[in-house]
Amino acid sequence: MHGFAPFEPGAGHRPALVDLRPATLGDVEAMQEIQRRAGRPAHPDAYRRAVGDPACCVLVAQCSSVGERSSQTGLITVGWAQTYHHAAVVDAAPTGHYLGGVTVDPAWRRRGIASALTTARLQWIAARADEAFYVVNPRNLASIELHRRWSFEEVLRSSRLTGVEFSGGVGILMRASLVRSEAPPRPDERE
Repeated sequence: MHGFAPFEPGAGHRPALVDLRPATLGDVEAMQEIQRRAGRPAHPDAYRRAVGDPACCVLVAQCSSVGERSSQTGLITVGWAQTYHHAAVVDAAPTGHYLGGVTVDPAWRRRGIASALTTARLQWIAARADEAFYVVNPRNLASIELHRRWSFEEVLRSSRLTGVEFSGGVGILMRASLVRSEAPPRPDERE
């Protein structure tokens, strides 16, 4: 199982009221659990390193725990995402700031959580760079469609990008300009 969200254009639920905050070491267990629920591998040591790295932005998304017991705040972690700074050229991928994976608990998908996490990470990158990158498996249509609203465009395809070997033999490097004059308006800004 690849763990990608199903590609279901137009599918959606009522948007969730989501709170985003920087992840702490105390969030690593919840991040692992979200990965498990999504059918994806978890890498807790890498999460711990990223949380402590000032060159990375690691965020968790929390929503009200309606009807569930959770921490005293009444919030449960329903998703998480990170960026990373690719500082050394090891293949065709350029150096720069990259969006890392975004994972939303399957029970909370299609409620705007991945979009909120992506917007926040792009704002974080924009304070540091004029462009953002991400790499994606071409079978991950949900991710490709999600990132279109920020004008990500395909740069190249390769079997290895940022040191990652792609299942299926190929990955796509995507790029978006974060310079306001270069970036076309997002669909919600045109009206």
